[in-house]
Amino acid sequence: MDKFQLLYKENFKLRFVDRLERTYSRGIDFTSDVEKYIVLGNMLREEAMLDWKSVKAKLKKGSKQVYYFSMEFLLGRMLVNNLINLNVYAPINEGLKELGIELANLVEVEEDQGLGNGGLGRLAACFMDSIASLGYAGHGNTIRYTYGFFNQRFENGYQVEYPQPWLTDNKNVWEVRKPNDRVEVKFYGKVTLDSKLRPTLSDYVSVDAVAYDMPLIGYRNGVTNKLRMWAAEPSMNVKYPDFQDYEQDVHDISDVLYPDDSTREGKILRLKQQYFFSAAGLAYIVKNVFKEAKTLDTLHERVVIQINDTHPAILVAELMRVLMDEYGYTWDQSWPIVSKTLAYTNHTILAEALEKWDVEIMKELLPRIQMIIEEIDARFVEGLQQQGKSADFINKVRIIKDGRIHMAHLAIVGCFSVNGVAALHTDILKNIALPEFYELYPEKFNNKTNGVTHRRWLLNCNPELSGEITHQIGDSWIHDMKHLRRLEQSTILPELHKIKQVNKDRFAEYIKTRQGITLNPNSIFDVQIKRLHAYKRQLMNAMHIMYVYEKLKTDKAFYQNFNPQTFIFGAKAAPSYVFAKQVIKLINSIATKVNNDPATKDKLMVVFIENYNVSSAEIVIPAADVSEQISLAGKEASGTGNMKFQMNGALTIGTMDGANVEIYDAVGEDNIFIFGLSTNEVVAKKPSYDPRKIIDSNAEIKAIIDNINHQYFSDAHEGDFNMILDELYNRDEYMVLEDFDGYKKAQAKLNAAYKDQDKWQQMCLVNIANSGFFSTDRTIQNYVDDIWKLDLITAKEKPLR
Repeated sequence: MDKFQLLYKENFKLRFVDRLERTYSRGIDFTSDVEKYIVLGNMLREEAMLDWKSVKAKLKKGSKQVYYFSMEFLLGRMLVNNLINLNVYAPINEGLKELGIELANLVEVEEDQGLGNGGLGRLAACFMDSIASLGYAGHGNTIRYTYGFFNQRFENGYQVEYPQPWLTDNKNVWEVRKPNDRVEVKFYGKVTLDSKLRPTLSDYVSVDAVAYDMPLIGYRNGVTNKLRMWAAEPSMNVKYPDFQDYEQDVHDISDVLYPDDSTREGKILRLKQQYFFSAAGLAYIVKNVFKEAKTLDTLHERVVIQINDTHPAILVAELMRVLMDEYGYTWDQSWPIVSKTLAYTNHTILAEALEKWDVEIMKELLPRIQMIIEEIDARFVEGLQQQGKSADFINKVRIIKDGRIHMAHLAIVGCFSVNGVAALHTDILKNIALPEFYELYPEKFNNKTNGVTHRRWLLNCNPELSGEITHQIGDSWIHDMKHLRRLEQSTILPELHKIKQVNKDRFAEYIKTRQGITLNPNSIFDVQIKRLHAYKRQLMNAMHIMYVYEKLKTDKAFYQNFNPQTFIFGAKAAPSYVFAKQVIKLINSIATKVNNDPATKDKLMVVFIENYNVSSAEIVIPAADVSEQISLAGKEASGTGNMKFQMNGALTIGTMDGANVEIYDAVGEDNIFIFGLSTNEVVAKKPSYDPRKIIDSNAEIKAIIDNINHQYFSDAHEGDFNMILDELYNRDEYMVLEDFDGYKKAQAKLNAAYKDQDKWQQMCLVNIANSGFFSTDRTIQNYVDDIWKLDLITAKEKPLR
């Protein structure tokens, strides 16, 4: 540490001890790790708030800011990330040690925040890091979920969901309640028009959206943005027949991420959530712009609102409502403002994720919004008719059809930009999923390949590797990942295996402590961690493990040549997604069988990480040798786990899907294991695809399927895998059977390749050195240059205070 860090350390120690004693009226030796964590977190948040105020002061009057609306922000633990980004990790870590406190113990106190579930939320979190670290003003907007998704436990191999009360014990030290920014959000009611056709909403139910802000700290540059979270609270002004029911209904809105929408009541709640955080966030933005500019004519010059997937697509209608009903704009004045302010990111072509709301539900819950959407649709259709478009063309693109509102269509019509998240995905949007819209609006469509923040997913979570990289090429890569290419001319290669082994030992200890499973850290660590969904094909991975297990038991040559391999899974299945929950049970049953078989346990192990989250990802990703990215081609929009693994020196086994295509282009065919159908081949084969023909003609596949039953697995019950078997025999929608042989051969190739460690480590080096493109710094700069057009606040490194 230099003299400034030494001075900071001594000052910190004095302030920390004083704050601890003043807060709890006890000395440092008589306070718990929880209490120490709370005090440290509060001190860091207050330091970040100084930068927050500084950012507001640095912004030129009228400077453009981006607001990122997303149902999820999967931030993970914040303590270490904030220490590093504030440039105080070393002095505080040393200061705590001198006080007899281990920072690692305080880190364990922090809960993973319950604001997200999968890749959508983690991407949003990475974006926020890069926006601040690059020196731009950009803020997140979401719901302050009381319980988050859920805590996952395995009971006899079955997923069981428990509440995730992450906000208990006042341990979210990063948030600040902002009661003065309270917003009224209105549901239900009746719309009436006066003599001048001006609408009035009456008999509505009012809910208060109460703001909480968390700092989003840039990397050592003095820039702090914010994540605004909205909590639903009862409005004391409302008159409601049954107050108790009203109060519970209100709290339900911000209670849990993604409530079960298999019932009408569940659908209403999800729509409530989406409107709630969209309306509240928009009201706050519009109020501030109008206060400063005295007009909303130039809203698009001061603000760009990015709609992350279809969940906030209702913003198109809500901004129209606000402009017309609250600020007196006409329709013709409002529409150009809306269509210059809003931008839309599409994350999927899966029909279930391209949300569609029943007109009757929208009309009941949000009658004024329904009126506006009907008018948008009517004007859109009229315009297409004037262009001479056919009835079939119009039916494909219209917003309301068959009694349902197509939210992706609303977003495309109402936004000035529509971007995909990988080159292949954007091409599919243009040519397969949304070709009619691309014909109408070619200028709107653009690609922004996703990335990940390398500061969390390499610098923070893999200190051994990041430290060696800095030793080899300096620290310029932290600010510009392109510098990693210099590694190919460095002397880092001999160190890679040692570093990987340290990380594998760490993960093995983690699993031993958490789940009581003893792993072989000298085996290949083959990892598939992602949301449990049929298209991600965890089932294919599981079937291959069953194949390997039987081959090890029956084929002596296979046994002798097989390099020990540990298959590692991490995933949660949505509580109502029965198929996905059966796949979890199948994988856990496979683990029970193979891990307890003395004939194979030295060669094959399976572990399913219980309650997989960001914190466990930060331990397993640096330990991985193999990254499983095996979705059916054309189904994964991008993926970001593939990028995190690549940065940490894992080799990809995958299909030419999502960002795998761009990873392949970056590293070359000799440094990745590609298999399976291409997107075009999937499209061509799909109409005549018959899984039974494959089963009948392939003895290996038939044997595997025959073994998916409760007699084969001692811990299973009759019917446990019925949905899996029905899918494989009768549909196989994601063509697991078609791609299985290709996957099996790719697995055999990588298992054999691992024996030549010199070559394997060279392949790992090529992956690490060519991972720079997949930083969200590059992604965000692309958004800024092509869509957002933001002004730079600062690009200077912030010194210690």
